[in-house]
Amino acid sequence: MSFAAAFPLILFAVTMTGTPGPNNVMLTAHGALHGYRRTLPAILGILVGGVTLFTLLALGLGGLFQRYPLLQTILSLASVVYLLYLAWKIGTAPPPEIDAVHRKQVPPWSFWQAAVFQFANPKVWVMGITLMSSFLPSTGWLILNAIGLALVMEAIAFPCISFWAGFGTVIARWLRSERDWRIFNAVMGLATAACAGFILLD
Repeated sequence: MSFAAAFPLILFAVTMTGTPGPNNVMLTAHGALHGYRRTLPAILGILVGGVTLFTLLALGLGGLFQRYPLLQTILSLASVVYLLYLAWKIGTAPPPEIDAVHRKQVPPWSFWQAAVFQFANPKVWVMGITLMSSFLPSTGWLILNAIGLALVMEAIAFPCISFWAGFGTVIARWLRSERDWRIFNAVMGLATAACAGFILLD
């Protein structure tokens, strides 16, 4: 693929994965609370979950949900409950400098939690549907084309979402007092709760 042909895909991937959304809000919060290294499993989970979802969309998962909309409704409601739980934990977390033990109240997203969450993230669904409908080659083996396209998408996504985790890590260095941490945690908790609201309105 020439650069001229690949440029629209690159621009799409950077725009969709580099802008705020449920994934990046969570990565920012976890980066601040736990650092980049402990947030890395969640980053990898997001990438693997995205590749899996995008490939399944190309193979017809979207059609299954159209036929059985209750499945998607249940998945969306489960994600809302999970996000609201995390929003409460993040928003009420005590400053880590004051009591490091309390960091355990907001454990970092695990690989599997992040991967499964991609199936309930409306932004990732929009991303996947647009990706496969706009960029999937019309010739060749469908499954190989779908996997290849999904891998390219997530390879571009890796530095974009890593930026948000790193951004959280940098912010943590500026939070010098108990008041700073409580404000930051409250803001991130509200942002996480807002993501749950977007899912309900989707």
